[in-house]
Amino acid sequence: MKTAYVVGSIDVAEIALWAFFLFFVALVFWLRREDRREGYPLEDEINGFIESVGGPLSTALPKTFRLPFDRGTVSMPVGPTEGREPVDIAAKRFENFPGAPYVPTGNPLVDGVGPASYANRAKWPDQDAHGRARIVPLSTEDHISVWKGGPDPRGMKVTAADGKVAGTVTDLWIDRAEHQVRYLSVETTSGKHVLAPMAMATVSASGVNIDAINAADYDAVPQLESATEITRYEEERVIGYFGGGYLYANAGRQEPLL
Repeated sequence: MKTAYVVGSIDVAEIALWAFFLFFVALVFWLRREDRREGYPLEDEINGFIESVGGPLSTALPKTFRLPFDRGTVSMPVGPTEGREPVDIAAKRFENFPGAPYVPTGNPLVDGVGPASYANRAKWPDQDAHGRARIVPLSTEDHISVWKGGPDPRGMKVTAADGKVAGTVTDLWIDRAEHQVRYLSVETTSGKHVLAPMAMATVSASGVNIDAINAADYDAVPQLESATEITRYEEERVIGYFGGGYLYANAGRQEPLL
C-alpha cells in the first residue's frame, strides 16, 4: 500500500508544517532586528538612563543604498550599535513628568521645534527621471506656462496671518516632473527674496493669502544657496518654517480651542 511517509513516520504534511514554523520564527527574528535601526537605544525622559543594548536582536548589518545619477552610496546605521543620535533641541519640558510637552526656548520657527521640525536631508536638489533639478523657477522654463483659465499669482500682493502685506509674488517655482507649482517666490517689503510653499497659499483674483506666518516673519525665512534650484535640505527648512507658524506665529494659536 502506498503511503505519504518520507522517512519513518514523518510525512509531507509534517515537513511542510515544520518548514512554515521555522520560516515564521526566522521572519520574526529578522523583523525584530530591523525595527531597531531607528529609535534605539531607548532613553528615559527624566533621568536620561540609556537602555543597555546588545545580543542577537541588535546585530543587524548596516544597509547600503546606491544612489542614482552617480551620487554614490549611503549606509543606514544599525541603531543600537551606533549609539544615540546627537540631538539638541531648543526646547524644555513644561513639567517634570514623563510625557510632558516641550516648550520652545528660542525662535521655534528657526529652531525646528514641534510642527517646525525638519529632517537633515541631502544637500542636493530633488531630481527628475533625466537627472535634472526637479523644482526650478518658471522663468527659466520656456515650455511650461500658467493656465490662462485661472489667476496668475505673479505680481499679486501676499497677505500674511496678521492681515498685513508681506510682499509681492515675483515668480513661481514649478515641478518639472508633475507640472505643478510648488513654491511662490516672494519679494518681501524689505526687499528680500524668499520662497513660500504653494500648498499653504490661497490664490484669488484679489491676491494671495498665506495664513501660516506673520508679515514680519518673512524676512527670516531660510534662504537658498542658489537662485535657480532648491535642495532637499532647504525644502525641509522652508516648509518647516511655515508649518511651525500654524502653532507658533501667534500666541493665541498655542491655546486650547475649548
